[in-house]
Amino acid sequence: MRLVLDWDGTVTERDTLVAVILRFGDRAVFEHVEREVRNGMSQHEVIAREVETIDATLEEMIGYLLETVSVRPGFHELAERFHPTIVSAGFHELIEPLLAREGVELDVRANRLDRTATGWRARFADARECPVCGEACKRSAVLDGGTPVTFVGDGISDRCAALAADRVFARDWLAAWLDEQGVPYEPWDDFDELARTIA
Repeated sequence: MRLVLDWDGTVTERDTLVAVILRFGDRAVFEHVEREVRNGMSQHEVIAREVETIDATLEEMIGYLLETVSVRPGFHELAERFHPTIVSAGFHELIEPLLAREGVELDVRANRLDRTATGWRARFADARECPVCGEACKRSAVLDGGTPVTFVGDGISDRCAALAADRVFARDWLAAWLDEQGVPYEPWDDFDELARTIA
């Protein structure tokens, strides 16, 4: 069994990219594109637009996250026991410092932040259109390896990944969406409980 975890809102108790955008970006742009995703704007378009508004150095972003973002209880023990893969619509540059703070080394599949003359640009890990959902999504990263996958997620970017997994643990937005689709999943609250259930 291969365990795959979403990052924002799953491993972390708050979404790190949203936290950075609301602290250093343009809140009006954020609110506009978050509404537009429900009208057909792709996740990549949303993230790209939000990232362009960030007015901070990478050091400022990382410092803010290290001070304000916590991981869910039991994450360290779960990571040591199952060595999960992190598959995120977020960014290596914002994920890896938090993993380092926790003393955890894991395989991370995520996007990259590029500094430009005018600010920041999102460099997406996979821009290929998924034949299932029609967007560039997490599905290929989840399926990579060919072994049975247990996927744990919470949000809109986790939809196609959840549908591709053999076993799904969901909470919050993802759980509500899977309910609407009639797709089975197992609810979860913390990583201690999750580890017991998986074992």
